[in-house]
Amino acid sequence: MAKRYLTTLLKISVTALGLYLALRQAPFSELAAVIRGADWRWLLLAWVLIFTSLAVRASRWWLLLRGVNIHLPLRRLIEIYFIGQFFNAFLPSGFGGDVVRALSMGKEVRRSEAAGSVMVDRLSGLLMLFVMALLAMPFRPQTFPLELALLISAMAVGGLVGGWLLLYGQTIHRISRWAGRWLPSWLATEGEGPLARLIAVIQRAGQRAVFGALAVSVVFNLMLVGWWTAVSYALQFNVPYSYYLLVVPILSVALLAPSIGGLGVREVIAPLLLLGAGLTPAQAIALSLVEFALVRFTGLIGAPIYLLRR
Repeated sequence: MAKRYLTTLLKISVTALGLYLALRQAPFSELAAVIRGADWRWLLLAWVLIFTSLAVRASRWWLLLRGVNIHLPLRRLIEIYFIGQFFNAFLPSGFGGDVVRALSMGKEVRRSEAAGSVMVDRLSGLLMLFVMALLAMPFRPQTFPLELALLISAMAVGGLVGGWLLLYGQTIHRISRWAGRWLPSWLATEGEGPLARLIAVIQRAGQRAVFGALAVSVVFNLMLVGWWTAVSYALQFNVPYSYYLLVVPILSVALLAPSIGGLGVREVIAPLLLLGAGLTPAQAIALSLVEFALVRFTGLIGAPIYLLRR
């Protein structure tokens, strides 16, 4: 219990520090001036993309579950996704809703399968985001910083190598056996640890289900980049869609940081990522804050669904 409280305190502290550093770059009055002129029509489009993306992600999860012979109605999975999004809006973690999804499913299927399917679902989205970033890299604008391009490319290649090792688990099994005594328990490929559950679901689902999930992830990631672009246009920024294909992967990985849904962390890195697009720190931070608010607002829809399910 004490460890949980310390983890929560760390996340709140990181978010507070990140927001403090962000506000030192751009005072609140500048952020308010940028946000005040937002075009609500583009904001509405961004919200529609966020809203419908939950159904797309639920269909990806449905494909993975069918691969492991778990046949839950798509409607039920959409409900669970909205509930997870609701908890994401209030729990001090960008992936807090994933835990809620696994627990919600755990009442109907084995908990290990539920947790593994949620992790594979999340992994497939990140892998395809890396692929899309690498494909867009040759077409980056001339103003895009070379150091940032190299960082994104290295992160994408590293993520894809890790994903390949997980999809073809024999190699990672050998590494785990060889280095087992030095690895923490959560990296064990046998037993009930997170990595073991993830690999077990991948192997049971088979290539057809996994590649189907990857295909759905392409659709979702196009929507993800689309709503970042729509928010950008709402704030009167003329940043092309292709630019966000390059930087959204880093903004998405920032959700893994110990913080409240990446809040604070993304606001610190956003000015660096969007410098090549000609945005000032105030504009970049305002963009990140508005996107965060829209995603959290969409999560509120899960509250009545959660109450009705209970």
